[in-house]
Amino acid sequence: MSLKVWGATVFLLVTLSLNSVWADEAHAVDRTATGGAQTLEDIMARQQKLKVDGAFRSENLGDPAHAAPATDQLGTRGGVSISDTYRSIRYNKFDANTQVRGPAADVLVQDGGMAWLKLREGPVITYGGGALLGFIALLAVFYLVRGKIMIEGGPSGTTIQRFKAIERFAHWLLAGSFIALGITGLITLMGRSFLIPVLGPDVFATLAAGSKWVHNNISWSFMLGLVMTFVMWVAHNIPNKVDWQWLKAGGGIFTKSHPSAKKFNAGQKIVFWTVMVLGFSVSLSGLSLLFPFQMPMFAETFSILNSVFGTDFATVLTPHEEMQYANLWHSIVAFVMMLAIIAHIYIGTVGMEGAFDAMGSGEVDVEWARQHHDLWVAEVEAERGKGELS
Repeated sequence: MSLKVWGATVFLLVTLSLNSVWADEAHAVDRTATGGAQTLEDIMARQQKLKVDGAFRSENLGDPAHAAPATDQLGTRGGVSISDTYRSIRYNKFDANTQVRGPAADVLVQDGGMAWLKLREGPVITYGGGALLGFIALLAVFYLVRGKIMIEGGPSGTTIQRFKAIERFAHWLLAGSFIALGITGLITLMGRSFLIPVLGPDVFATLAAGSKWVHNNISWSFMLGLVMTFVMWVAHNIPNKVDWQWLKAGGGIFTKSHPSAKKFNAGQKIVFWTVMVLGFSVSLSGLSLLFPFQMPMFAETFSILNSVFGTDFATVLTPHEEMQYANLWHSIVAFVMMLAIIAHIYIGTVGMEGAFDAMGSGEVDVEWARQHHDLWVAEVEAERGKGELS
């Protein structure tokens, strides 16, 4: 499954999880005996986690046509009772006037917040955290079976410059900030469940507050590193026919072969575009969270999806719902990025001999370079003269 299809699938699942169509078909209830009010059957169905059509409440907001004369008791309310008013507040259909000014000030009750909270505290943490632990365990097993990918014949002792200082700076700026964001993000997302029992509420409160501050401020370094690496490396990461041959050979990871590659092989290009596309997406949702209610994105996105794919996503969202979607999308994209980066860290450290030098000193052994990036070495030889590399 391609990255775009996989990402679209995750996005769709997240969207549907907060949408009413995610639940089972509505449980039909006859409310004629109660005049349209809630019945015992409604309560029992809800306890069985069946979907109950709430229109009998959300649409029961009073009718001016039924208003009593102004001379009668309660006649001045115009056919709207106190209960009608409370229901209109709950379902955000109350025309509120407040002294507080702001994009979310006139939303008194945001009923959809519970669906967001349950999804955030349930599937996002469970599947996201499980995927991280499972993938790390899988890499450990793979290392025990495959071992480190060694330089055949051993290092030559001669080096070639692979990355300049500015390139390494951009890489470590991006990588270091992402690691800091990942750790602080995990503390913020799931620390309440896992760290409070260990550290206690007081210590965790300090840690959480510090994590939030670090996360918010390190994000700018991440975005800067993202832009720098894109500008410097995008030309080297355009897919070509050589990449397809590299992929068919499995990159030589499972065999002793070393398929040809230019400066970046197909695996590195996949990581590059994963980081660029998802990094851009997670930055947008992060900016939306950094500036609450100022950057709504999902209503317009859903509108585009509806027009292109014929879906029926809600296109009128409260400011709170926009923030909730941004929070969920930010978390899910971050988990996917962490999986990709963990694989990248593995192959660049313990998984392959000589690979770390590329971003360590910037100089790699010529024999390593010829085995893993032979076409790139040939290009450098042609530019500088073969004698300098041998």
